[in-house]
Amino acid sequence: MKTLLCVEDEFDLLQNNRVFFEGRGYVVLTAENLAQARKHLAAQAPDAIILDIMLPDGLGLDLLKELREAGDDTPVLLLTAWGRPRNIADGLRAGANDYMPKPFDYDVLLARVETMLRGAERIPEAITKGALKLDVTASEAFVNGTDMLLTPKQFSLLLYFVQRENQTMTAEDLYKKIWGQPLNNDSNALRNAAHQLRKKLAGSGYTVAAEYGVGYRFERE
Repeated sequence: MKTLLCVEDEFDLLQNNRVFFEGRGYVVLTAENLAQARKHLAAQAPDAIILDIMLPDGLGLDLLKELREAGDDTPVLLLTAWGRPRNIADGLRAGANDYMPKPFDYDVLLARVETMLRGAERIPEAITKGALKLDVTASEAFVNGTDMLLTPKQFSLLLYFVQRENQTMTAEDLYKKIWGQPLNNDSNALRNAAHQLRKKLAGSGYTVAAEYGVGYRFERE
């Protein structure tokens, strides 16, 4: 089940978006301003973001730039009343995956979100982060050319972390993504996997940071 973060200051439109996407099987997080959006992002990693530009406490473009500068490649669709060609070009250059001016058609919005999500699922054959290299095809990871000897779950967790560098993710979210089931107050498997990754990442320049009561984050040492 995919999770969307909808950021929109028009309350009725925000609720309509939530009801529409929940009716199509999505989990929907809602935010009426940038502060609420940042709070959601700190607690959970959504699969995609639908982001308004004009918000009470700033521009959605500022949040978009923050995400991209932090290495966060979560798909973002800008849904805004700013519909001039220059606005669209600026939004795409800022890092948006797609752009829809208001008013809009929900069937088209859904199709564009689905397209973004399909694109996000295309994983490169190899990913390199300094001394760390992931061979995605073979499900193997190396530090300075030495095989980390990861289990399948450890590799899946590392790949998920690497794709979301500097983004804090809750234990609940990670467990659902990697183990495919609810956490149910038993975080031992995740805790052990994160601990093993931390040890095996030694010398790579990266680590898995744990924030008590918050979650885990892949970052530079």
